[in-house]
Amino acid sequence: MRPFDYQRADALDQATQATHAGGAMAIAGGTNLIDLMKLQVETPVTLVDINALPLDAIAVDGDGLGIGALVTNTDAANDERIRRDYPLLARAILAGATQQLRNKATTGGNLCQRTRCYYFTNIDQPCNKREPGSGCGAIKGIARLHAILGTSDQCIATYPGDMAVALAALDAAVVIAAADGGERAVPVRDFHRLPGDTPERDNVLEPGDVITAVTLPAPVSGRQIYRKVCARSPRSSIWPMVASTAPTSRSAGWRTSRGTTRGSRNCWSAKSRRCRCSTRPPTCCSKTRKAMARTISRYRSHDGRWPPCCARPRGSSHERAPETRRTR
Repeated sequence: MRPFDYQRADALDQATQATHAGGAMAIAGGTNLIDLMKLQVETPVTLVDINALPLDAIAVDGDGLGIGALVTNTDAANDERIRRDYPLLARAILAGATQQLRNKATTGGNLCQRTRCYYFTNIDQPCNKREPGSGCGAIKGIARLHAILGTSDQCIATYPGDMAVALAALDAAVVIAAADGGERAVPVRDFHRLPGDTPERDNVLEPGDVITAVTLPAPVSGRQIYRKVCARSPRSSIWPMVASTAPTSRSAGWRTSRGTTRGSRNCWSAKSRRCRCSTRPPTCCSKTRKAMARTISRYRSHDGRWPPCCARPRGSSHERAPETRRTR
């Protein structure tokens, strides 16, 4: 990690002025920024700590709700009002990361996290998002977990967050304070930018901008669904292949948000009863589990053991003691 200066902001105007300087970045939970600094992907000259700002409350905002930028993911997901009126948001937050990360990660920082593209996090590889004009190694490289939609000839990286998908479906807005003292609200749907010709810009934030809150409109009655499809367990996968949301009500009908699709494919083949690669067969998909259960007796060798390329699936209905399993 390269040397940097550390400042603590005690007021909002102090934070916006400090981050307006070149090479300065705001830090709250630091769950993403610190990792990137260790990899020398991010090399800020100055870190401005904004944890002392009074932005860690969840309060009523008109008919909706206002979530402070420093509210942790754990507090947001466990808030009684969010669980009752916006269960979609609570489910999306709990679908990402781990409990330890959610205890530190903040609402504002979650929206600002950067891609997990392997070429972006490896400084030895070309990446237009990290170093504009150097090229995109993922386009002709290993692109199994990269974007299919919304790409350009400059970048095919994806945004990794779960929370933003739910906020977009709920028509939430991001409140931003500027260095000149002004304030503006940007819909979450418009907060993140497509790569285009400027892939280094992930969102609409300008130098000196600080996210202060996320506002939610009046709750919509009806069932709210969040689905995250991964090649493996959602806890072990960096990106979902598809993340989609659907708040429903009889009056409003279906409303779906922008899903993020990836060109990932399972290595497990139920039809051929073998693995296409040497990795563990994924068990997160219920359809895959059922297919594996139907072919389990034919998949195992004659002595009841699994082939060396695959470990026995965990959590399946056919997982019983060896002496009670049926064999052929």
